[in-house]
Amino acid sequence: MTGRAVRRYRIEHRTKYSYSGEVINSYGRAYLTPRDLPGQRLLAHEIRIDPAPSDRSVGADVWGNITSYFHVTTEHRALTVVGESLVEVDAPARDDAGPAAEPWERARPTGANGPFAVEFALDLHPQEITSEIVAYAAESLRPGRPLLDAVVDLNTRIYTDFAYRSGATTVSTRVADVFAARAGVCQDFARLAVACLRSHGLAARYVSGYLATDPPPGKERMVGADATHAWAAVWVPGADGPDRSGRWIDLDPTNDQLGDERYITAAWGRDYADVPPLRGIIYTDAKDSTITVSVDVTEVGVPGHLPAAREYGR
Repeated sequence: MTGRAVRRYRIEHRTKYSYSGEVINSYGRAYLTPRDLPGQRLLAHEIRIDPAPSDRSVGADVWGNITSYFHVTTEHRALTVVGESLVEVDAPARDDAGPAAEPWERARPTGANGPFAVEFALDLHPQEITSEIVAYAAESLRPGRPLLDAVVDLNTRIYTDFAYRSGATTVSTRVADVFAARAGVCQDFARLAVACLRSHGLAARYVSGYLATDPPPGKERMVGADATHAWAAVWVPGADGPDRSGRWIDLDPTNDQLGDERYITAAWGRDYADVPPLRGIIYTDAKDSTITVSVDVTEVGVPGHLPAAREYGR
């Protein structure tokens, strides 16, 4: 426990798949378990699946994310997966005078100063970094500019230049297409920020999780009104962090802010495809299917006001 403000949240993430015909087998993989991190503590967690799986297991991926596997062999026309968690999050300490205040060029990772960050500086395959991305990022990453100033500026520019538009993209939309359309949702803006930072040699990762928000003034908070959220994180060199070679600063271009105690991290990877909340394979002759997702993030045990945030989630 720290001397900083602490928020405690109860999270319910409910996903229901409905099919027009019988499903014989369903294999699933879920990233629904919030991480245990410095400043974030997972107090309780369970995943309920209906129909009950005949086989399930829990493991960790290459980045330490907790991933749950399941196999449902009961014939079904609907599959429901519910993740419930109780999490505490500390208000982050702000260090504006350390490495984040030094020129951003010094934050490029190498095998010596950031061996665990180097892979997050590489482009994806197929490549996402284009000449347009390089030029757009260069407006914020001016030579010699302090890293934190540059990151905050890039965050604000994406927030200002791109419209939040649900349905404008899919999970497979390329970053170049988001850039051309100037529209998308939180996953797109996080991926765009990651590509911009990587385009100049910085290490950046895609973060999947949840964001607690208040309803608009005068409105009651609606259960299920929240959704999964996504943001980016940039690596800062230094002697702190779990690997003693630096730390990560969360940035949320959807809401033009840095990460704080309202952000609950579930998983991170190099891209959305590394850590989707749920993915799987089914065996069926059904022609149609639908998916319904609701997420409820409720603050419990610690009174306080959470500022309203911009609409988010796919």
